[in-house]
Amino acid sequence: MSDRVSVQRIRSSFHLAASLIVCCIGVAPSPGLSEEKPNIVVLLVDDMGVMDTSVPFLVGEDGKPKRYPLNDYYRTPQMERLAKQGVRFSQFCAMSVCSPTRISIMTGQNGARHRTTNWINPKSNNAGPMGPTAWNWQGLKKTDITLARLLRDAGYRTIHVGKGHFGPQGSEGSDPLQLGFDVNVGGGANGQPASYYGRENYDKVHPKTGEHSPNAVPHLESYHGTDTFLTDALTLEAKRHVNESIAANKPFFLYLPHYAVHGPHNSDPRYADHYKDSGKPPQAQAFATLIEGMDKSVGDLLDHLQQIGVAEKTLFLFLGDNGSDAPLGHEHAVACAAPLRGKKGSHYEGGMRVPMIAAWASPNPDSALQKKTPIAAGSTQSQLAAVYDLFPTILQVANVEVPAAHTIDGRSLLKLFRGEKDPTRPQEFLMHYPHAPHRSDYFTTYRDEEWKVIYHYLPTAVSDGSHYQLFHLKDDPFEQTDLSSKHPDQLRKMMERMVQLLEDQKGLYPIDQKSSNELRPKIPT
Repeated sequence: MSDRVSVQRIRSSFHLAASLIVCCIGVAPSPGLSEEKPNIVVLLVDDMGVMDTSVPFLVGEDGKPKRYPLNDYYRTPQMERLAKQGVRFSQFCAMSVCSPTRISIMTGQNGARHRTTNWINPKSNNAGPMGPTAWNWQGLKKTDITLARLLRDAGYRTIHVGKGHFGPQGSEGSDPLQLGFDVNVGGGANGQPASYYGRENYDKVHPKTGEHSPNAVPHLESYHGTDTFLTDALTLEAKRHVNESIAANKPFFLYLPHYAVHGPHNSDPRYADHYKDSGKPPQAQAFATLIEGMDKSVGDLLDHLQQIGVAEKTLFLFLGDNGSDAPLGHEHAVACAAPLRGKKGSHYEGGMRVPMIAAWASPNPDSALQKKTPIAAGSTQSQLAAVYDLFPTILQVANVEVPAAHTIDGRSLLKLFRGEKDPTRPQEFLMHYPHAPHRSDYFTTYRDEEWKVIYHYLPTAVSDGSHYQLFHLKDDPFEQTDLSSKHPDQLRKMMERMVQLLEDQKGLYPIDQKSSNELRPKIPT
């Protein structure tokens, strides 16, 4: 047995003992954990789309969840457990790439407004050849109003465990401790792990130069040289810091943004046999093992909250950060997010629709705290919502006011949590991507109820040379029939509202390389 493994087992035993001690404390919670301040968990999964789960999120004509073949491919029993305890959203949207979503969660703002409209390259400005020069590639700054900072100021212990990707190397945003978090494990400028394997120290060393990967996951040295998979290591760290919060008599905000299921798609050997006869490519099988390992994390955390006696006081929010990146087909086809079209980075629904579940970690209808924020267990919510809605929702649950000087685009989800419809809620979603190269380049999409328009700043992106694609998602949920030429009045209406939102949010546009002028959307006459 290696010294590293021995040390790790000793530490694991210590952590288990600490958990048992806290468990005993948790049976009779301290007055410091009052019902006025519920604990809050946000578990964010990287590159997990709405179809990467055995939980059906899409609904049929009867308004009930409808299963599709991909739901039978993936194994996520803990997500099924969570969905039974809470409400799942069938039309929950994120930005189509990761950094914009992460900053939207922390600020309550759409990507067009906070101007981090592309994923952040840790080393350089990746605006693209025609991308806006003033886009916010430095990400969050220590002076920004963030969800973590507001909760910390309200008495929460704020815990970051997992992927950060809020800013490039050397920036303030690269360190979650500068953004309002009391604890940071694993968060930095890197947008993916170098390896999921503890035996490789969550790193990749260059065979010739001996250099370490810039994507090596930091702060996990105690797991180096062990068989601890990255997702499990982060879950163990999350549990440890939750225990410390309980011991300190403080409510906690746990932000657990897993590196899973982003590439590299290292197969988790514990689950590989579940997919070996699926007929799918090896990398798609490896992706599925990462999904199953992530699902285990959900169950481990739910069980732990129950064991330490705080589950009834903990609101659990589960979601993905952008559309699926499952290696199952072309980015614009009906493949990796089937029956939806497209995948991560694309302008189709498969690039922006993500799973979202809200639940109490242990539902109890007699809980005074849960009566203040009721959640309709086992329900499905079909109203449109988006990642920037988490900011005002969480603050409302925590009884924290949004600063008057801070503009937000999100709206509270609490009425939707109750299984109700909110007639005052605009059914709109704007996704702005003035960059290249990616699965789709230089585009803006806008949804209003069942209508969706896609504007291409370079018409060469569309086979017929048009700037526009128009879909009616109620009749054509999988975006197969472009109606832009058949419904010119609706197209004009949609484009007028898209431009209005972009202007209101002070969005930036691609730059014409010849004239150096902004390429603003053209409203058809």
